[in-house]
Order: sequence, then C-alpha cells, then structure tokens
Amino acid sequence: MTLLSENPLGEFLRARRLGIDPASFGFLPGRRRTPGLRREEVAQLANISPTWYTWLEQGRGGAPSREVLNRIAAGLRLTSPERDHLFILAFGHPPENRVSPSDSITPRLQRVLDSMMIPAIIKTATWDVVAWNHPASIVLKDYGQLEPGRRNILRLLFTDPEAKEMQEDWEGVARLIVNAFRADAARLGASDEIDRLVAELSAQSADFARLWRNNDVAGHGEGLKRLNHPQIGTIALEFSTFSVEGRPDLTMMVFNPATGDSKEKIERWIATNPLRC
Repeated sequence: MTLLSENPLGEFLRARRLGIDPASFGFLPGRRRTPGLRREEVAQLANISPTWYTWLEQGRGGAPSREVLNRIAAGLRLTSPERDHLFILAFGHPPENRVSPSDSITPRLQRVLDSMMIPAIIKTATWDVVAWNHPASIVLKDYGQLEPGRRNILRLLFTDPEAKEMQEDWEGVARLIVNAFRADAARLGASDEIDRLVAELSAQSADFARLWRNNDVAGHGEGLKRLNHPQIGTIALEFSTFSVEGRPDLTMMVFNPATGDSKEKIERWIATNPLRC
C-alpha cells in the first residue's frame, strides 16, 4: 500500500478549488453540494474549457500546457509558492522566473532594511534600486533625492560623474556589474526591459557598449568594493546578496564595513547624520 497520490496535480487543484470562498470571486454562494468553487467556475476564471479542466483534475487528457497552468494559477489567485508547486507537480520543476510587473516591496521588508545599522538596498533584475535604508542613503547614494528612473545602479555607474568618481577601481566594478547584469537577464528572462536598458546605456556610454559586447557573465553574490566617499574618505565594504522569498526578480544587497577603520568612519558619519522622521 502506498501513501503517494497517483494524481497529485489534480488533488492539489481540487484542494485549492474547494478552499475558496465563491463570494470573494464574485460567485453567489447559492445551494452548493460541496464548499468552494465548482469546476466550471474555475474554468470560467481561467478561460479554458470546463471539460478540459475536469479532465485535468481527474488526471485525464494528457499534460497541460504552461499557458493553461498560468491561466489556472491566475484564475485561482495562487500565491507564488502555490504557483511554483503547481508547476512542479505538472512538469517536475518550477515555472521560469520572470520579472514581476510591480517593483513594490512589503512594509515588513522595508522594516527589515530599516533595522540594519549598515547600508542595505533591494534591487530588481534590471538593477533598479526600489528600497534602501538610511545608512545606504548617506554612504552609497541618496536615492530618495533621485527621480525613480535614475535609481538604477547601471545608469548611475555609467552616466553619473559623482558615482563614477567614488569607485576606487571603476573599471573593475563596471565590468563585474555588467557581467552580473547579463547573467541576471538570462536567468530571469527580462528581455524587453533588458533590451531597452541596454540600448539606452549603449547610446549614452561607450564604456558600457564596450563591456556589453564582451559577452562575459559573472556572479555577484559577494565581494569587496572600495569607495572614495567625498565626506568620509576611503572605505572598504564587503557586499553580500540575498534572494527575496517569492520574488525571484528582487535581491537584497548588504554592505558591511570590511575594516575597523571603515567601520569607525561609517558609524561616525551615520551618527553625524541621523535619520529625520
């Protein structure tokens, strides 16, 4: 006797369907023999055939397409972990990661950043900085003073003279970031966004165009960077990157002082420039 289901995909879909409040999806509760949505209602939400959906729950009709699963996931309002599980059951692996159309973060995640006494930011797959803490704003860049379109690490590095001047080894940093950016683009499939940004930067910066043509890739998980800060002098920072659960397009970067001297300089500068509420 086995405890493993012969139709895990169908059972997962059925469990999600039965756990839904019909009223929250715009359906009148009425007289229902079972809780949750009816199969034809799920099919309506997913814009697929009721017969095909019924067969899918029953384990008949062959493997579904990615498009059908995406429609069902959207129709049932599955969370990111639920959607990943749906694709794993159907294909044996999660769906391809794609850049989320929203660059917002949760208040809880912002509070995580704000609790840190060292610089920390959150960036997207196109290297837009969408969140930061106070230490980051006074040690790295005051992102709050920039227009949203300018809060991009690549744009700053290749088109902002001040950002370029702060890098002790600009060429090395620029090469690493371009190569890591290329790896992110391939991994997350942000083709439209990447194409627009690459075209823009190639037209504005001969250095970016040169590095992009090299077709090199690199990881950007951790490393060391030295900055010539205009107010506090030379500092060394170790950076580490962390994935944001449920948002494969977002990455948290934390910058920790790499030396005692750098730590003292940063702490003194933060104390001199407290956060104004």
